Amino acid sequence: MTNRERFIRTLKCEKIGGRVPTFELVFFLTMEAFGRVHPSQRHYAQWNQMSGDEKRLHIEDLADLYIQTAKRYGHSAIFIHPNPDDFESTQWLLETIREKSGDEYFIMMHGDPTWAIPSGDNMMEFAVKMYEMPEELNEVSKRDLEYFVTLAQKLDDRGHLLDGFALCSDYCFNVNPFFTSEQFDELIVPYLKEVIAEYRRMGYYSIKHTDGNVMPILKQMADCKPDAIHSLDPQGGVDLKEVRRLVGENIALIGNVNCGLLQTGTEEECRRDVLRSLSQGMEAGKGYVFATSNCAYTGLPLTRYEMMIELWRKYGDYDRLDELNEVFRSMEG
Repeated sequence: MTNRERFIRTLKCEKIGGRVPTFELVFFLTMEAFGRVHPSQRHYAQWNQMSGDEKRLHIEDLADLYIQTAKRYGHSAIFIHPNPDDFESTQWLLETIREKSGDEYFIMMHGDPTWAIPSGDNMMEFAVKMYEMPEELNEVSKRDLEYFVTLAQKLDDRGHLLDGFALCSDYCFNVNPFFTSEQFDELIVPYLKEVIAEYRRMGYYSIKHTDGNVMPILKQMADCKPDAIHSLDPQGGVDLKEVRRLVGENIALIGNVNCGLLQTGTEEECRRDVLRSLSQGMEAGKGYVFATSNCAYTGLPLTRYEMMIELWRKYGDYDRLDELNEVFRSMEG
């Protein structure tokens, strides 16, 4: 199977045997790993002044960096950042990745019409609207829903260049969700459910991402029927086994390696947490993608991420689960 096929079968919660897939929603450490600026952090203020050849070289460089990252770290999927963020450039980037890598990788991009935690600049204003003018917020969500569904349809009409969408609106702090359960039902659920259904109708997969303590709203998210939930953040008190119990066997789980420990923990703490995530994630024998509990963000030591991948390569195999569990138990003492 290709990496893409293994990833899709995992999203379908089918047993695959062999190595569990891995990927990162974003791998920001490209400067340290490859000496190249991450695609999302590049600025193309003069894009429209470039010749066709200049544009082509930039697009090819972006595509090459995404593919190099996936190859070096064994990722089964690539999450792209459209840059420049216009439809034609996005299509060109997707076509170039496909030309260079064929169908080896599952390719996705952001596609979430739902509200996220507002920034500090407008949090008070947003909170007032939640209580006093929820209909105004819902009107915005309806427009955003229409935008993303139309975008997905346009991409589908051009040859189904994407495999799916990552729905990247963050709902939660480490201690609790920003939205109450009732607000989540009113402001988020209708649009999350509909966009997932529309993507599925077009043949796309949906991965719902949010950091933090998702437990109070987990069942509501699961009832919207995403193909997978990411990032299962242990810093927010999210327990992988409990999540599996609550969402059932038909939604894939992605993530759960503690980013905080990778950045500031001891070597032993990091190794133990990586093995814990693998052991708990692989326990069901299906439906798990190994990843960090957020992303490989700027400031995370590359050596720690590479240690995590080394352990995945050694123990992240369903056929070696007994050996993995034995090693993990020995570290637990």
